[in-house]
Amino acid sequence: MEALIDVGEGLLVPERMIVAPSVGVFRPVDLDEGAHVTPGQTVGMVDGPGTSTPVASPFAGRLVGMLAHPGERLREGQPIAWLRVH
Repeated sequence: MEALIDVGEGLLVPERMIVAPSVGVFRPVDLDEGAHVTPGQTVGMVDGPGTSTPVASPFAGRLVGMLAHPGERLREGQPIAWLRVH
């Protein structure tokens, strides 16, 4: 009898999400879909009461799309952008 292989263990998901670092209103930077994003690159700002927090990508990849809209109120951990990693 052949052993069953769990194919899910070998699955590589090439997409990653950039999430909001804090609560506030989203203000994106000017990035086009398909743009190359590097680790640490700012993709937007989250403006809170008396503060602005940069949203930096922890990943390198190609911007598939922005999930947050300009002026949208965000909660901490909410997805902002979608990347396809290399």
